[in-house]
Amino acid sequence: MRKITLAVALFLGLAYSEAVIDKPCRIKHDRPIKTVEKKRLQSVNLPETFVWNNVNGVNYLTNMKNQHIPQYCGSCWAQAATSSLSDRIKIARKAQWPDVNISPQVLLSCSSSDEGCNGGYALSGYEYMHNNNITDETCSDYRARGHTNGLDCSPIVQCKDCHPHEKCFVPDEYYVYRVDEFGELKGEDAMMQEIYQRGPIACGIAATPELHNYQGGIFEDKTGSTDINHDISVVGYGAENGTKYWVVRNSWGSSWGENGFFRVVRGTNNIMIESDCAWATPADTWTSGEKHITSQEEKNDPRNNKDNSVSPYPQDSTTSSSFLKEQTHHLGCSVKKTDLLLGEVKNRIMAWDEVKHSDLPANFDWRNVNGTNYASWTFNQHIPVYCGSCWAQASTSSLADRFNILMKDLNPTPIALNPQMIVNCRAGGSCNGGDPVGVYEYAYLHGIPDSTCVVYVAKNLDHKCTDMDICKDCKGPAPDADKDGQENCWAVTNYKRYYVSDYYSFSGAEKMKAEIYKNGPISCGIDATDKMHSYLGGIFSEAKSFPEINHIISVAGWGYDEATKTEYWIVRNSWGTYWGEKGWMRIKMHSDNLAIETDCNAAIPSYTKHSASHQSFIQ
Repeated sequence: MRKITLAVALFLGLAYSEAVIDKPCRIKHDRPIKTVEKKRLQSVNLPETFVWNNVNGVNYLTNMKNQHIPQYCGSCWAQAATSSLSDRIKIARKAQWPDVNISPQVLLSCSSSDEGCNGGYALSGYEYMHNNNITDETCSDYRARGHTNGLDCSPIVQCKDCHPHEKCFVPDEYYVYRVDEFGELKGEDAMMQEIYQRGPIACGIAATPELHNYQGGIFEDKTGSTDINHDISVVGYGAENGTKYWVVRNSWGSSWGENGFFRVVRGTNNIMIESDCAWATPADTWTSGEKHITSQEEKNDPRNNKDNSVSPYPQDSTTSSSFLKEQTHHLGCSVKKTDLLLGEVKNRIMAWDEVKHSDLPANFDWRNVNGTNYASWTFNQHIPVYCGSCWAQASTSSLADRFNILMKDLNPTPIALNPQMIVNCRAGGSCNGGDPVGVYEYAYLHGIPDSTCVVYVAKNLDHKCTDMDICKDCKGPAPDADKDGQENCWAVTNYKRYYVSDYYSFSGAEKMKAEIYKNGPISCGIDATDKMHSYLGGIFSEAKSFPEINHIISVAGWGYDEATKTEYWIVRNSWGTYWGEKGWMRIKMHSDNLAIETDCNAAIPSYTKHSASHQSFIQ
């Protein structure tokens, strides 16, 4: 393992343990926490190796996070608590669509017994989620701020939506989740039993400078540190060449360690990992689709005023004059560009020339192919402020799906590509609209990082895109409310890039079906009308004589409704899970569908730059 002294590391701007450069992000409370345990777990025979990202070929883990961006935040405790609970929801739901990513931001702002970005305790996070409902990240996005440095708890922090030229507001209703039971545990056997039987757990560790330098392998701290200063989630265990280890997910981004994970020796309480752990079980709120109904008092809560300023449509002198002006319709976010370097790259036979239309099934949905969900996480382009980034959201989501398909959903965590970096570098457009073909061209030429490189802030840059606008990391301390903390950030260059080997455009239902079936979800233009914006569920249709494309969505499959004899498309939008059918919709095929079949795009994922290698995803 590469050795770097503390002085050299600080000179280079490398992230170091909170215990070394700042107060820890994990603070254990002196106050007693009353846990809730209804039935004690009984011991069972355990396998020698068990990790939740590959259980009989199924990945039960949710998205990787980076607590250090867009500025440093000591939120490890909130990240560990919410990610482990999200995993357990996925386990309880047998990994079926949709994944739920619980919002750590709600804990940072609303768990008053913790110190927000200045530290906290995962067990306390579980306690909060037992006593209060919590939302997902399309309701409350990660801002890396808390109640101690500028983002206090309010109804709008717990769930938010924004439209241009209007104040941001609390949605009328949204899905909620909570903890049922929760408790403490310690020791190797108790940890293994809990992980194997019910899912990942949150544990405190002594995060030493050596751990921050970790690049891979089985870590063993030689300093003997017992200062617990960081919370992580333990997702499995195993052994290699006679050395037992824990499999640990960190919250420092995927460019750190082994794709954001690390392995540490097991059975010796190294870095204190076996001394102070917590677990929680999720209450089943998803079967009934439990929602919070927003009261008028919550909408008018004066605390909302700190986070519901008018969301202006960002001005951009480079935007095409043909762009659909927001004054006439607040949903427009699609604008065609004419400055692409390459146009299209087609190195292979097109799917519609290989797949016979008569061979296609009546129903096909990438959210459930032989029991596996390949759809990546749903985003919300409208928060923390409105941004017309639908073109970037649809293209990166479709491409992330295709990588999940290519990797058979066995990447350490599901792929989530980075729409904010696409906006930052004008890879097809900006918050004023854009063209998904530009995203695919950027992926072909440069590769796209995942979502742990930069956080979605829904804004255009006020400067030319730099390396730090593509991928960055930050060190503590957490900035005060009136500071941005950017002096403690630096560019990361060793991030993984996701490339494409081909990208192209097409139209028509038959070509769309063939492309989706053979290669994965696609991005398509649509006329986002007021009626579509008000969609609540069912098979949507709207007749419009001259639909005008002003929005980009992702199409992940199709189906046939026997009752109405109607074929429909299965569509993912980027307006949050409180819209439509958990962020998705079904829309009529062939007609009265707002031009969804007239302008579609797709790309072929590649492990390497300009690779022409390809495999069919259908086995």
